[in-house]
Amino acid sequence: MVFAFLQDCRRGKGDSIGTNYKQKGVIVKQILAECSISGDQTAPNGKPTRSVTVNLAESPLAWLGARKLISARQLAAGEMLRQDYERAALAQQITMAWDTPPSAKVARGSQSHGATTLAQIDAKTRFDGAITSAGAGLADILWRIVCAGLAVPTAEYARGWPTGSGRLVLLLALDRVADYYRVN
Repeated sequence: MVFAFLQDCRRGKGDSIGTNYKQKGVIVKQILAECSISGDQTAPNGKPTRSVTVNLAESPLAWLGARKLISARQLAAGEMLRQDYERAALAQQITMAWDTPPSAKVARGSQSHGATTLAQIDAKTRFDGAITSAGAGLADILWRIVCAGLAVPTAEYARGWPTGSGRLVLLLALDRVADYYRVN
């Protein structure tokens, strides 16, 4: 639902403006889109009664897409990969799991693991297939930018690559992932 809402905003079904603000001495650019909440009533003047402002530049992939540095096909493939990554709950947990109390037979922790749903299993299968289809040399930069949310220059630096090479490699990886997801 959120994915479809953001896609509508990116397709221009809302008013978008570019703004800047200063954070710790650095100018941060935003691309804000005012989008109506689907299924909501409209006022007599034609404007929606409820709307939300969305920052289209909140992820590195969306930032590239908003500036037309990647195609709509590549953006859709990257968003599908990120959606599968989040749905499969593959991100590291940084807090303690308070799901079940320790069992009396075990000194610490619980014997049972969290229940994995079928949707998580399917998402992990799709994610693994997409990463495999990207290839061994392209999967790392794809994961860093799309799933971990690193900026392209940061991912390039982490890999020890020259400036400007990360976007080219990302484009190749996104094309392969788009073929895997059968995105037109």
